[in-house]
Amino acid sequence: MVIGVPKEIKNNENRVALTPGGASMLLMAGHQVLVESGAGVGSGFGDEDYAREGAFLIANAAEVWAHSDMIMKVKEPLPGEYGFFREGQLLFTYLHLAAAGDLADHLLSKKVTGIAYETIQLPNGSLPLLTPMSEVAGRMSVQIGAHFLEKYYGGRGILLGGVPGVPPANVVILGGGIVGTNAAKMALGLGASVVIIERNADRMRALDDIFGGRLNTLMSNPYNIASAVQKADLLIGAVLIPGARAPRLVTESMVKDMKPGAVIVDVAVDQGGSIETIDRVTTHSNPTYEKHGVLHYAVANMPGAVPRTSTLALTNVTIPYALELANKGFTQAITANYALQLGVNAHKGSITHPAVAEALGMPYVKLSDQS
Repeated sequence: MVIGVPKEIKNNENRVALTPGGASMLLMAGHQVLVESGAGVGSGFGDEDYAREGAFLIANAAEVWAHSDMIMKVKEPLPGEYGFFREGQLLFTYLHLAAAGDLADHLLSKKVTGIAYETIQLPNGSLPLLTPMSEVAGRMSVQIGAHFLEKYYGGRGILLGGVPGVPPANVVILGGGIVGTNAAKMALGLGASVVIIERNADRMRALDDIFGGRLNTLMSNPYNIASAVQKADLLIGAVLIPGARAPRLVTESMVKDMKPGAVIVDVAVDQGGSIETIDRVTTHSNPTYEKHGVLHYAVANMPGAVPRTSTLALTNVTIPYALELANKGFTQAITANYALQLGVNAHKGSITHPAVAEALGMPYVKLSDQS
């Protein structure tokens, strides 16, 4: 198989889908790897690093797409890349189609097979290709929140951990999964007062054990959310439903009741966001906007700001699946690996993931009916 790795073009997206080490593994398995020149520079990998392993360096993205059986990316294709799509090509990347109807339309019209990192799911319910980026984003959310709480950036002028004689900031986290847990680790480490709002009672018990009672947990319901949000200095949205649009848990009226200069960081913005006032996606170059006196951070590719860490963490988990697809071919790979099968969002002109279909209001077609 010929695997292509184009340079990411999303605003300040410096990750790359394949490290030189990953390229080496694919090459040793007998495949060809095409890498767009400069694709790895943002993550600290030069063209010479790929060439040394035997990958072919290609001058432009169009040629990479044109000659590759499978495209590996980090972020979903942008409109400037839609023209590269062709029937039967495999696209292996984060897709987040629930909030990207236009992209879904183009994948279907060109009959591209879209395999989404974020919906590959193991029998225990975990999302192995989303987990490392959730860990990064969860930890970053607190760093970012602490930064924008500074008065210079429009925040309340609060130090997250306070000092002796001065209370710490109140950090409220919606969701106790991977993002929420990692956010809590960072916030507690900085000395903040932390509340996690979670709908699963067993998960709340687990969080209580993990953190030894150092944080408070609340059952997720509109009353508890409204009460906690009103007191928050930093609100972190960390809710994910695989493949589906993030549920809107914080209403505009709740945001209006927040303290002036409070900060919202919604990690789920690439799935539509869980805060009603997150009405746009921002970028690393212009990351925030103010609404109702509250600073909103809505960057959809947070881990792109720490690309070296993120690229290494991501490729650790994507390479085994890429090798399966390359070694066995699409049909045999998804037949042998049900977790990988769940990653298929689009195939032969149809949406093949039920949650994605529901979010987009499109018909769902079973993958088995497409073979």
